[in-house]
Amino acid sequence: MRLLEPLTPDPRAPLARAHPLAKIGAALVLMFALFITIDPLTPTLVFVAEMIAVPLIGIPPRALLRRALPVFIAAIGIGFFNALLSGDIAGGVAIGLRLAGIALAGIVAVASIDPTDLADALVEHLHAPRRFTVGALAAFRLMPLFADEWQTIAMARRARGLDNGRVTAFFSMTRSLFVAAIRRATRLAVAMDGRGFADPGCRTLARPRTIGGRDWSLIAAAIGVALLATATSVAMGSWRFLLAR
Repeated sequence: MRLLEPLTPDPRAPLARAHPLAKIGAALVLMFALFITIDPLTPTLVFVAEMIAVPLIGIPPRALLRRALPVFIAAIGIGFFNALLSGDIAGGVAIGLRLAGIALAGIVAVASIDPTDLADALVEHLHAPRRFTVGALAAFRLMPLFADEWQTIAMARRARGLDNGRVTAFFSMTRSLFVAAIRRATRLAVAMDGRGFADPGCRTLARPRTIGGRDWSLIAAAIGVALLATATSVAMGSWRFLLAR
């Protein structure tokens, strides 16, 4: 649950204050470039470019690695088993690199975005439904509280002398956490309704924000990285389309 807590980027970093939609757009460009190919060279080049961009978003590399470590382990495992079962080592390495590159692009983009800024951007520029967006934002803000709730439930069980093993107590603690989450969500929904969030009328944004030249430059840089990596792979003769046999 601690992994759900948002990270706070250094505001002095070059990409820390980039528009949330620009970060997501740049990540989607790199993800698409990695998705359509199954060669090992393209994801390697994109992955190197992503690692170079990590210090530019203002998040400590150690904190970012801690968030991405489970995904990297899963990517390595999937690549290893593909290479083991198919006998194609190069193909397994390519799959592992593709998954790691796709995961890192998403993590770098999302970890540096403030949830409130993202909700405002979705409503302002993509005209997302306000009630759904604000509700999702409130739910996301409550996610880190689950870790505190879990610790409270564990201490309560320990005080009552109940079994607190990781496996045997998991289901009972999960049920208690689920009940607490429903109660908290009910109180939050009533509070938001009382403050007029259920009103379908027109609402204004407290912090409107335009997409500027720096944001478009970020998307253009992502397109440039994707095209350069793909062109290099094609020139080396290793590029393979996803659906090609």
